[in-house]
Amino acid sequence: MSGLELKNIQKSYGSVEVIKGVDLEIASKEFVVFVGPSGCGKSTLLRMIAGLEPITGGDLTIGGKRMNDVDPSKRGIAMVFQTYALYPHMTVRENMGFALRFAGVKKPEIAKQVDEAARILELGPLMERRPKELSGGQRQRVAIGRAIVRNPEVFLFDEPLSNLDAELRVHMRIEIARLHKELQTTIIYVTHDQVEAMTLADKIVVLREGVIEQVGTPLKLYDDPDNLFVAGFIGSPKMNFLKGVVEGGAVRLPDYGNQVLPANVKVADGTPVTVGIRPEHFKISGSSMLELKIELIEHLGGETYAYAGYGAGELLTLATNNDRQIKAGDTYQARFDPASMLLFGADAQRIR
Repeated sequence: MSGLELKNIQKSYGSVEVIKGVDLEIASKEFVVFVGPSGCGKSTLLRMIAGLEPITGGDLTIGGKRMNDVDPSKRGIAMVFQTYALYPHMTVRENMGFALRFAGVKKPEIAKQVDEAARILELGPLMERRPKELSGGQRQRVAIGRAIVRNPEVFLFDEPLSNLDAELRVHMRIEIARLHKELQTTIIYVTHDQVEAMTLADKIVVLREGVIEQVGTPLKLYDDPDNLFVAGFIGSPKMNFLKGVVEGGAVRLPDYGNQVLPANVKVADGTPVTVGIRPEHFKISGSSMLELKIELIEHLGGETYAYAGYGAGELLTLATNNDRQIKAGDTYQARFDPASMLLFGADAQRIR
């Protein structure tokens, strides 16, 4: 099995710099997810690893070997795209075995590898069907099977679940996680959906505008973000942000009745800060409290979210432990433990 290393990887299209010096190590057998908003460069970075985009600067190594100028077919990778790209006139079996047949592999070996991939993906009953006879999820499993039969050292997934409905995305996430556990191979997975990133990854790489904002385990990024961007991007619903001013080591909230929150902040008085509070950190008990007016309630069955404001302030999202008695128009005492707050400076970086 092979790990990867990216050293100062850069990509430019003319004068437009898209990837701005990325350094990253991916261990063998690791499941790494590139996540970020549209246009952040995550798919471009994946295509550079695959060899589908030339590298402008820096070095890419796979298994310790420099791959910058190596043909994609010789990098030991297999890629699964957002679109299934199946041959409509071929059966599932023929689609899965096509690359091997094209490479001159003998028929008995092709049959063996295709049957093994079909077993892993539970495609046995579908092998003689054509793509038009399959559901979206089944087509995606065939596309994954086509990659498995090549026995690659590294799997690359480029937003493979984007075309599926919500229920099927959940099912396919489980399938891909199970696949990684069984194959024990390196996977790099690109998505804009932070829920996919949180549920699948051993390690998440958060990208924005061609640079890495933070790398870490899903819970590390959730609990200990380095900056406002990561704090707001990782987590659903997103973190609440309140404007504050440091006074005597505490934080005063001008938009919330000048409420003072104990914080033990070691920065100068008068320094503007942003307070971050996760929706689930608002509880029925806690030493700090914001009195808010409920504007909207979302009952989701197993959980309830309330959207509440103070005067003209921005609405906050509160996880209310499925309290079905709360209704729009109520005044609500949103309590929380000040220790759960995260503070960010004017430069958007975390104050630790």
